Amino acid sequence: MKATVAERGQVTIPKELRDKLGIQAGTVLTFSAEKGKLIVKKLNADDPVTRAYGCLGRGLSSDRLIAELRGKP
Repeated sequence: MKATVAERGQVTIPKELRDKLGIQAGTVLTFSAEKGKLIVKKLNADDPVTRAYGCLGRGLSSDRLIAELRGKP
């Protein structure tokens, strides 16, 4: 199977693989590189860290955090 990288770096995972691996919108994937190859792994949804990942939210931006620490609105 092949996929083409779009202008913004996006790649569509072929439907056959998404169905086979249970990948759907919201599924968290990790990326790494080993010996010149891209490795994509689906995080295990049963892992407590993975379950908490989506609950944490994005939090404050660094600029907003610094402003709040300095007492500025």
